[in-house]
Amino acid sequence: MRLARAALRQVHRPLCARSSSRRACIRSYATTVSAAELEFGQPVHETHPHILKPGEITPGITAQEYADRRAKLAFSLPDGAVAVLPSAELKYRSGPVFYPFRQESNFLYLTGFSEPESLAVIRKTGPALGDYTFHLFCRPKDALAEQWSGPWSGLRAAEDVFNADSAADIAALPSLLPPLLRDATRIYTDAPLSATAAPSPLASILRDLPLRHAPLPLSPQTNPLRAVKSPAEIAAMRHAGRVSGRAFTSAMRQVWASEHELHAYLAHAFAQHGLAGEAYVPVVAGGPRGRLIHYTHNSALLRPGETVLVDAGGEYGWYITDITRVWPVAGRFSPPQRDLYAAVLAVQRTSVRLCSAAAGLSLDAIHRAAEAALQAELERLGFDFGRGGAAASELMGVLFPHHIGHYVGLDVHDVPGYPRSVPLRAGHCVTIEPGVYVPDDERFPKHFRGLAVRIEDSVCVDEEGPIVLSVEAVKEVEDIEALR
Repeated sequence: MRLARAALRQVHRPLCARSSSRRACIRSYATTVSAAELEFGQPVHETHPHILKPGEITPGITAQEYADRRAKLAFSLPDGAVAVLPSAELKYRSGPVFYPFRQESNFLYLTGFSEPESLAVIRKTGPALGDYTFHLFCRPKDALAEQWSGPWSGLRAAEDVFNADSAADIAALPSLLPPLLRDATRIYTDAPLSATAAPSPLASILRDLPLRHAPLPLSPQTNPLRAVKSPAEIAAMRHAGRVSGRAFTSAMRQVWASEHELHAYLAHAFAQHGLAGEAYVPVVAGGPRGRLIHYTHNSALLRPGETVLVDAGGEYGWYITDITRVWPVAGRFSPPQRDLYAAVLAVQRTSVRLCSAAAGLSLDAIHRAAEAALQAELERLGFDFGRGGAAASELMGVLFPHHIGHYVGLDVHDVPGYPRSVPLRAGHCVTIEPGVYVPDDERFPKHFRGLAVRIEDSVCVDEEGPIVLSVEAVKEVEDIEALR
């Protein structure tokens, strides 16, 4: 592996960039093997220049940005504290058939390293922003194992590509991790450590160490960092939104016989135009199935006279977009479909405009405003909410049973545990998705029963106003109908 390390020094020097307060990543080796001839566990610029630019660890995100993220996390911790992040593990569908691997989001956010059987340790070493060390445990190169399982990056690449201060064999964790943790003032980790959790080497190590304090959860430290997106993250999400939105618009132009056919088209369109694929299992729901919020069977026929509700999005560099559109299967809305759609669209437009740093509103506040606006729109269409109060609130809970939105980023529902009550600031990225789902219930006008409308965009909050990341997915009634 010495050749690989030497090659990376020559061609990957931009990847070794550290924050200005840290030492330069300069190593001395003597060889001329090109990194383009080597194999890694994920794309690097030299092997995949069509995916990564020089200096990038993942699409759009540079080694410097990953180093800065680790620095910010360490700076937020008490002196002498250590963050411990185990990777995700490979999940099996049945027998030896596995699901595509997806790295644990906090681990990915801080390292860019996308392999299982790994563990990252970030230790605060001083009071300045760049005072930290980064240790990465992972699998060493193994030619025989890689012949069967495909390549992985190994220990040298962990240092030279991913900028670990030290790298070690994950199999040596029981002997090498305790010295890194023994004198920590605090340990932060989201690893399951309870007695009922599945046994793991990390849990055993922490249980056997004479710790001063019980480990604390890490997510409260990472959530504020992840919630505010950098310009590079926003650019990645904008690209995902652009490609996904165009795929939606293209799909609206065509006639589809079944939900499955439409689903397959969108999945292909996302991948065909430079995205990694689907960001989540989509909803493709024809007619009354649109009332089922997370309907994912996507197997029924699509019938003229009905609408189809599609909640889908693509992924770029592990950053996702989340879009929902509704359109008529036959190309034109019926009068009730048009009226209900227009009501939801009016509320969606108003709610998107509230996503500005100047407004200072939280998602919860926008939800309350949207709920009031939606009730007013529905009353105009003949829905009876009585004199308001608890009864009206109950009816709105039936018609609009979910929140106006959620944070979006590396995860579809990003930064779990980060409250919706936080005032939105520049860099927050959210969805805005009002919806109305009318059951077959005598309390509601007959001609609207069975209809479902949800309109959703991914939106980034900016000082000057909202940036709609999915604007290429058309949503005006006239534009949708004109596509046919």
